[in-house]
Amino acid sequence: QVYLVESGGGSVQTGGSLRLSCAHSGHTYSPDCMAWFRQAPGKEREGVATILLGGGTVYADFVKGRFTISRDNAKNTLYLQMNWLNSEDSAMYYCAADYRPKSCSALKAEFTYWGQGTQVTVSS
Repeated sequence: QVYLVESGGGSVQTGGSLRLSCAHSGHTYSPDCMAWFRQAPGKEREGVATILLGGGTVYADFVKGRFTISRDNAKNTLYLQMNWLNSEDSAMYYCAADYRPKSCSALKAEFTYWGQGTQVTVSS
């Protein structure tokens, strides 16, 4: 079992920045793949970015150049640095993890472990 706890969400104005964190625990080895997803009211959950244990990343087109995913394996923590936020970025952000590296190849919500989410609200 892997436990994921997100933090760092909040309210910010358009053009602002936030840094999300996701602490994972419960397993001897760090997940091969970790990711951030988001879900806005009335919309499907969508992939934001994935990162492999070795650092390889995949980003959704709508966040390229604005968001950066990273992980500190020594601290068992995943991060998402979000810059130049706009109202369309408002959503619940979820951390996800899996021990199948192939999970990182596509931004699909087919991960084994999920956090409870942290809310991000961007206002003009």
